[in-house]
Amino acid sequence: MSGSKGKVWLAAAALSSALVSVPVLSHFDDEQVPQSYRQSYFALLAANFGPMVAAVKGEIPWDQVKMENWANDLAALSTLDIMRGFVDGSDKGTTRAKPEIWQDKADFTSKMETLHKELASLQQVTAGGDKAAIGNQVAAAGKACKSCHDDYKAENYLY
Repeated sequence: MSGSKGKVWLAAAALSSALVSVPVLSHFDDEQVPQSYRQSYFALLAANFGPMVAAVKGEIPWDQVKMENWANDLAALSTLDIMRGFVDGSDKGTTRAKPEIWQDKADFTSKMETLHKELASLQQVTAGGDKAAIGNQVAAAGKACKSCHDDYKAENYLY
């Protein structure tokens, strides 16, 4: 690929890279690495789970391919070790995490493991294409999310 066509592709690739890097780095603070890690993780969860919920509720059009992509990304996120974002001392700084996480880390860890299992199941169910089953599994994953929010997420801070 040479000439102006090659330059257009190169410019498009450079612009795409720049645009993708901004949201990824928007949660990064090199002085608060664990907090940044978990905030980025939860932002990615929301970016994938939110549209699935909206589709199940009929707020946006159902697109099976998009549903599968979102579910695949959620399953991939569930393989990450989110607990490295909750190391001792990371309860300070820019965070919505309540101190109760560090007071009962076993319960918090258990709830995160349940969420990860539900997200892995969501991938399998979504691949089957049954809208009712997908809706039920979205609800199950949402319930797992909410169980942590209720006990461990402070309100009205950051996002």
